[in-house]
Amino acid sequence: MPRTKGDHEARRRDVSEAVWQVMAARGFASLTLRAVAVELGATTGLLTHYFPTKRALVEHALDLLERRTLSRPRRPAGKGLAAVRDALLDILPLTPEATDSNRIWVCSWDAALCEPALSTDYARKYAQSRERLTERVTAAQELGELPPGNAAHIAAGAQSFVLGLVVQALFDPAAFPPQRQAELLDDYLATLTARRTEIQR
Repeated sequence: MPRTKGDHEARRRDVSEAVWQVMAARGFASLTLRAVAVELGATTGLLTHYFPTKRALVEHALDLLERRTLSRPRRPAGKGLAAVRDALLDILPLTPEATDSNRIWVCSWDAALCEPALSTDYARKYAQSRERLTERVTAAQELGELPPGNAAHIAAGAQSFVLGLVVQALFDPAAFPPQRQAELLDDYLATLTARRTEIQR
């Protein structure tokens, strides 16, 4: 019997899951057609129907990573500074799923830095993240919870802080468990609100 469209889509989902499992278990650098084939229990020949080149595999992996990251459960959108905090908490590796996603993102930086097109795409993704965070910072400023000033500058600093914390937590999870990550984030946000108090004096 010929394969139906449903069969093809089901197989593609299986392939995507195998790609994810390879990245989560062994890192982005270990992503090869052979590794995915072993995870899937298939031949590399079958995978070439989906990924004729290593670049096609990498592009699919990055697209899968972005889709999984965006579909992760998020904290309900609050208001003001609480919304800024929630957005930053959603980035941190506080759960096993978030840890897997962050580990793969960090591992993929090497590939992105070596490929101009990927570098441009990553820069776009991080810029979009800053734009969304800037909107929340602006709202917190309007409520008087953050000091006035360049909201985009504050958002860039917050994004940089939290991405640095992600790296620390991935390398040394014992020293940076979820509770400590949250505490460090709160300490950082406290420095921003302290600036508001200084300005009001």
